Amino acid sequence: MYRLFPLYLFLILVLISTENFTAADHKIGSETMKDGGVVGILGAIVDNTSRACKEEKVAMKMAIEDFNSNTNQTLILHIINSYGDPLQAALAARDLISKQQVKAILGPQTWEETSLVAKVGSENHVPVLSFAEDTPKWANEIWPFLVQASPDQSNQMKAIAAIVKSWEWFQVTVIYEEGDSSASKVLPQLSYALKEVGAEITHFLPLPPFVSSSLLSEELERLKGNQTRVFVVHLSSSLGVSLFEKAKGMNMMENGYVWIATDPFTSLVHSFNSSIISSMQGVLGVKRYISEDSDPFRYFDNRFRKRFRLEHPEEDNYEPGIFAVQAYDAAMTVAYAMKKSSKLGGQNLLENILQSKFQGLTGKVEFSTNQKLPPADIFQIINVMGKSYRELGFWSEKSGFSVSLGENAKNCSSMGDLGQVFWPGAPTSTPKCWTPTNSKPLRIGVPNLSTFQKLVKVEQDNQLGNNFSFSGLSIEVFKETLKKLPYNFPYEFIPYNDGTYDSLVEQIHLKNFDAVVGDVAILAKRQKHAEFTQAYTEPGLMMVVPVRQETRNRAWLFMKPFTTSMWVFIVLVNVYNGFVVWFIERNHCPELKGSMINQIGTLIWLAFSTLFSLHGDKLHSNLSRMTMVVWLFVALVITQTYTANLTSMLTVQRLEPTIANVDILRSTNAMVGYSRGSYVRSYLNEVLGFKDNNIKNFSTPEEHAKALRSREIAAAFLEVPLAKLFLAKHCKGFVTAGPTYKVGGFGYAFPRGSPMLPSINEALLKVCESGKLLELEEKMLASEKCEDVDEEGEESTKSLSINSFWLLFIITGTISTIALVFYLCLLYKSKFEQKNWMWRLMMVVMKYWGYGKGRFSRRVSDVPESGRNSVDNGSDSHAHTLV
Repeated sequence: MYRLFPLYLFLILVLISTENFTAADHKIGSETMKDGGVVGILGAIVDNTSRACKEEKVAMKMAIEDFNSNTNQTLILHIINSYGDPLQAALAARDLISKQQVKAILGPQTWEETSLVAKVGSENHVPVLSFAEDTPKWANEIWPFLVQASPDQSNQMKAIAAIVKSWEWFQVTVIYEEGDSSASKVLPQLSYALKEVGAEITHFLPLPPFVSSSLLSEELERLKGNQTRVFVVHLSSSLGVSLFEKAKGMNMMENGYVWIATDPFTSLVHSFNSSIISSMQGVLGVKRYISEDSDPFRYFDNRFRKRFRLEHPEEDNYEPGIFAVQAYDAAMTVAYAMKKSSKLGGQNLLENILQSKFQGLTGKVEFSTNQKLPPADIFQIINVMGKSYRELGFWSEKSGFSVSLGENAKNCSSMGDLGQVFWPGAPTSTPKCWTPTNSKPLRIGVPNLSTFQKLVKVEQDNQLGNNFSFSGLSIEVFKETLKKLPYNFPYEFIPYNDGTYDSLVEQIHLKNFDAVVGDVAILAKRQKHAEFTQAYTEPGLMMVVPVRQETRNRAWLFMKPFTTSMWVFIVLVNVYNGFVVWFIERNHCPELKGSMINQIGTLIWLAFSTLFSLHGDKLHSNLSRMTMVVWLFVALVITQTYTANLTSMLTVQRLEPTIANVDILRSTNAMVGYSRGSYVRSYLNEVLGFKDNNIKNFSTPEEHAKALRSREIAAAFLEVPLAKLFLAKHCKGFVTAGPTYKVGGFGYAFPRGSPMLPSINEALLKVCESGKLLELEEKMLASEKCEDVDEEGEESTKSLSINSFWLLFIITGTISTIALVFYLCLLYKSKFEQKNWMWRLMMVVMKYWGYGKGRFSRRVSDVPESGRNSVDNGSDSHAHTLV
């Protein structure tokens, strides 16, 4: 830029000497001179070929007329058309200063023009109020009389990032105008804002200002072949219109595409005709907000429409935009500053301009120390639809999204809360904005490092074009996930043979792979190179050890079928039933009598031997027979259950792990193993505290099993899915021991910020919730046949408790108690008289039990000799006679 200044100055001098330039509308305001005298002369440089400058020109005229009318003073405005040429703008500045004696210059619109005009103005101590979108920080140091009269709109990049975040888009393409000085500041700000919300710019497309139709078609075709479908457009109005018209013709304004336009393009949407609007259906826009509800603005708007229609009848729309409003405020700023300066210019006028403070149409007008207006902080979100556009809501850095403004405005965390958005192609759902293309399938790396090929198996296949086939649980789950996606997902598997799993994931960062599918654990250190889906396997690390036969307490194994409480109840019920039988039968069996010690021994013997040796024909009483029948049934159930449970315990060995926990391994300095290529080695060393020389790696499950059997290693540490596969194949010789360490879990890796991740995760959840993942896991485990046929093992057989037999104990105890009560009643019948109602009730019951009248009248002579005296003496022999 600086090297071109000598050339510019030379051309300026040549043009000034010839004075060949147009000065249309050269003098405005002299016809409105008042008696108060001329306050000063103001110059303006505009480009009459652009809509923005047309609005600025009309607004500045209105501002000067309003000032002259309100102050009873005269301010003359000279406007020169630069035709958008920086050299013409510089010549115009020279002419305004040298010939028209202007005290200040308004405009121009572009930074290329402003840089030359600012140089001329600073050399002559004439303030220049620029309408350029942005002024570099160093500009005021070189040109101290340059003032930026348009606010910095860099915050709109944060608004665009907020929109991208709201719809969970992670990649965007930026289209900007080549040579636009503002792009050098805007693009880094946009890139930073997107990174703050987890998104990134994947492609930049610079377009020349006067791009040809063929070149534009070629560039859009290239974009169409890319996978990203979110486009941020930072172009001038003329170039932006050409872009959208061409995009519509190439079917890029259809479903699946998203277009976001920036200010200043969006600030001119109101001026577009119906033909242009029809090519922009569904476009989102961010533009600076101006309040249109105030009385001054409504008054200005009404007069502007009439004035603009008269001066520019070729335009289709006449409403004012942000350019008209800010030009009106800039002209008023200079007018009041010139009035205050009392016809003085130069530094005094510049200071008065910078000290301005009033409420303009754009809001509060107040310059900062760097000679700029404060940055715009409120932006309006618009959506092009129908014949114009719809105002969706607002965004500000402090409040985020909101439907309205004011103290009672409700803030929204997402743009989705502003209402339904009309997207290109009018889809019913939000575009995913990422579409894989058939012309460029994704390169997916598959590890050829897996220790367990049931998870990932890569083998050569001459029948396939790439000579490789891929199978295993990881591959099958991935294919099922792709079936749940709402779009086509072309891909190709590429085997990865060299390096570790860490280096495989790093290939995504190096752009060698677009994704990685396999038994890849989700680790924090791998997140810096890629981003993972949710885990499709159970996370964790398990310790697998050999088993040994349990020899402890084998001498008491016969007691194991029943619990202690069960044995106690069996003894108590036995003794109780034996006592009842002994008590009822003692007068009929001489062997049941004798000394106290003899009777106790006989009772205990009867309690445990009657079940197996005393039959029904040896019992004399129906009550004892009734007791014995029920007890025999209960005893049969208990003995058969005991036999079955004891047989199970005796015939099947009980196995237990050789190592109970990690502490034993560390204290004995034991060797441990892990799978090749996994992260487990560092975990064993850094977290669990194993020495590095005590850790060995193995390539296959067979190597693990062989090393465990030979005691080469005391334990193997395997991830949960690997441990399940290992134990399915070696089901009898090994078990897991200790806790499961919550690390890892297998997932699929994609580039950081990949737009595929949300849809992939959603599809993976559907696979899990449908039960398909469980089905695939069970199928994988079922395919592993146990090979440990020469090893023995057993499942844990539990001791049976009283809970399994309480009902039987209640039945036999109740029957025995009833028999005993009836016997006691008969035994002591002599103490009751025959008319006693209890005795009669008992006789009735006894009759129903089948005891006939003859049996009750049995003669005493039928009673044995031993019992005859008892009858005479009123003893219990009569009870035996009755029963």
